[in-house]
Amino acid sequence: MTTVVGGVYAERCLEPFWDDVYGSAGRAAAAMSAAVIDVKLVTYRSPDIADGLDNLAAVYGLSISGNDAPQGVTFDYMHSLADPRITPRPDAIFKQSDLTVTDDVVLRFGMLEGTARVKARRAVYDPQSAFDPRPFQENGSAADEVALILNRLEGRKLTGEVEPHQIIDALIGSQNAAVVVLKLGGQGAMVATKSARTVIPAYRSETVWKIGSGDVFSAAFTLFWGIEGRQPDEAANLASRAVAQYSGTRALPIPNAAELLALDAKPVSPGNGRVYIAAPFFNLGELWMVEEVRKRLLDMGVAVFSPLHDVGRGSASEVARKDLEGLDACDAVLAVLNGGDTGTIFEIGYAIARSKPVVALAQNVRPEDLKMPEGTGCHIAGDFVTAIYQAVWSLP
Repeated sequence: MTTVVGGVYAERCLEPFWDDVYGSAGRAAAAMSAAVIDVKLVTYRSPDIADGLDNLAAVYGLSISGNDAPQGVTFDYMHSLADPRITPRPDAIFKQSDLTVTDDVVLRFGMLEGTARVKARRAVYDPQSAFDPRPFQENGSAADEVALILNRLEGRKLTGEVEPHQIIDALIGSQNAAVVVLKLGGQGAMVATKSARTVIPAYRSETVWKIGSGDVFSAAFTLFWGIEGRQPDEAANLASRAVAQYSGTRALPIPNAAELLALDAKPVSPGNGRVYIAAPFFNLGELWMVEEVRKRLLDMGVAVFSPLHDVGRGSASEVARKDLEGLDACDAVLAVLNGGDTGTIFEIGYAIARSKPVVALAQNVRPEDLKMPEGTGCHIAGDFVTAIYQAVWSLP
């Protein structure tokens, strides 16, 4: 049998709109539900999410149990790549008694309300904490084989190491992990055992939805490695494909292995170029947009030229010259077409004439106003996060 243990939380996102109850454990159990009969979900159950738990049980056929908690937790996002606002604040959430799980295969997530002590033949552990990830065995958890799935920040906090190979060496040595999957963002994931290391690519999707993508990866890896017994690199590759399918559709459960392998999924080949931000910045909303685009690109390790930050305000002749010099030095353009700013439209035309790829964020824009960008090969994105990723993926 298989159990998923972790948090089930309310999730809300402004753009694109989202309002549902999933959390890491709820989403992972839903992701596996087509392949695993009567997958068990163990979590902290509060009255705030009672309807959401009932919905998960009804839609995905889950068996749900766990300890009662007085209050639920809500994650609010501006967009799916944003840092969430967590209510109550993590430091104000009352810690509950430990959950206890024993099963053949267990997927365990870190939680805000407490922890889960597990015993299993095979356990997959995703610490899910940017604040304070904890070692798998610290609370008495044990398994014959443990796979750790974590991002680079979590790896650094757990080991004190910086480089991926050093992080993996420390995790295999100190935590006796049979498998370590270290997620490296757009560079994919490094899958390691004591005897082998493989880099698995991330895959592209036409649109990008980031909330829960890590949950789906962990669920898919648990299915293909923990339950079906595939090799770790094969399981991680299928998990990466499952993330691309989920990111583009938000659909659960995930497809089976044959269906995932049949997808026309294109691996991401990370570029090293610079992105030019073409956008107006004449009012507070426009300034926020430029700041947010720049922040998210920089957080992904992408070099950026922003006229607001790198040129600033000035006379028309001075600003135009410096902006175009910056555009010449860039390899791709992310243009914000909202509002139809003439300067932004000019920069798009200039970039097209220089054969530079252009990704245009267009929301509430008339179809007639998109004819020239579409007709000249611009990639039109309808939401913020998709625009960010498509711009990064367009770099040489």
